Amino acid sequence: MKKSYIILLICVWSVSCFSQKDPNNGLDLSLGNIFRVSDAQTRSISPENFTGQPGKGGMAELGDGTGSSAARDLGKGWKISPSVIIKAGETFTLAEITDEGAIQHIWMTPTGNWRFSILRMYWDDEKEPSVEVPVGDFFGMGWGEYAPLNSQPITVNPGSAFNSYWPMPFRKKCRITMENMSDQEMRVYYQIDYTLTEVPDDAAYFHAQFRRSNPTEGSIHTLVDGIKGKGHYVGTYLAWQVNNKGWWGEGEIKFFMDGDKKFPTIAGTGTEDYFLGSYNFENKQTNQYEEYSTPYAGLHQVIRPDGIYNSQQRFGLYRWHILDPIRFEKDLKITIQDLGWRSGGRYLPQKSDISSVVYWYQLEPHASFPQLPSKNNLEVN
Repeated sequence: MKKSYIILLICVWSVSCFSQKDPNNGLDLSLGNIFRVSDAQTRSISPENFTGQPGKGGMAELGDGTGSSAARDLGKGWKISPSVIIKAGETFTLAEITDEGAIQHIWMTPTGNWRFSILRMYWDDEKEPSVEVPVGDFFGMGWGEYAPLNSQPITVNPGSAFNSYWPMPFRKKCRITMENMSDQEMRVYYQIDYTLTEVPDDAAYFHAQFRRSNPTEGSIHTLVDGIKGKGHYVGTYLAWQVNNKGWWGEGEIKFFMDGDKKFPTIAGTGTEDYFLGSYNFENKQTNQYEEYSTPYAGLHQVIRPDGIYNSQQRFGLYRWHILDPIRFEKDLKITIQDLGWRSGGRYLPQKSDISSVVYWYQLEPHASFPQLPSKNNLEVN
């Protein structure tokens, strides 16, 4: 009898723990659990509903939106405000949410120079952004030219449709802005899909930072330095211009974490290896670079010299650490070597033009970002 009573208590405890530990807050989504309902609320911000409030979409009046002329025969409710115009030198707030929840998807198609359009994201009461990146680079289009990209967190679809599926939780507030550094106005069509729900205590905040070495100094490009706190690194995008002939990707990527000094904890074996390719990304039948775009890694863009003005080879590469995040407890620094080949089977220290975006999650507060390069130093030329 006593044994049966103990077994009954264990069963009740197990059921109780399972129900407490397995709430569905609408954040941990996959094909395997998409059938589960939750109390999370779906909201969406766009030029047709700047606040995301229920029942407030498509209410723009004629004269108040970029589609007013096209809708003049139809009136209210007929695509009067599908986009926004950001004037030269101005910053526009794409979204401001005062609640608890998470961004789950961002779609946009900005016009103009993508290097001169700066995307910033602020979580809760931050004064400094956790994301500060030219919009093209954030979506893997650092060279300002469209290339299809088909991965799990980022997709770029014809003709220049930028999509992010990085989950971005916030506990009190979210603010997303776009600065137009250009001397010409730009137009942005966009939609930011989010959920209002309870965010877990262990949820870290999304971060992304841009850097450029033009050219590299000492044949080293520092992707990020000075990350302080606890979190995990989830992605790398590189826009790489080669300034010499021959194979350029012998350099190793190095992750210095949690007190590493001269030598890192993680050292890769070569650039193409880190981006999950091999042997120069070369198709052995055609003897050409072969583009590829997969869920977690890709060489999705190869810009070949045209014999006139596009004189240099340029590449776009990404690597997402979704199933293999780089976890750090205190600090993180990442570098990549700019290394090719010279005569006699010797390595060649190069002077390439390398721009990068790094993506990570960490508990706040985060260390201040370095100042974004000037407009001239951002420009692709």
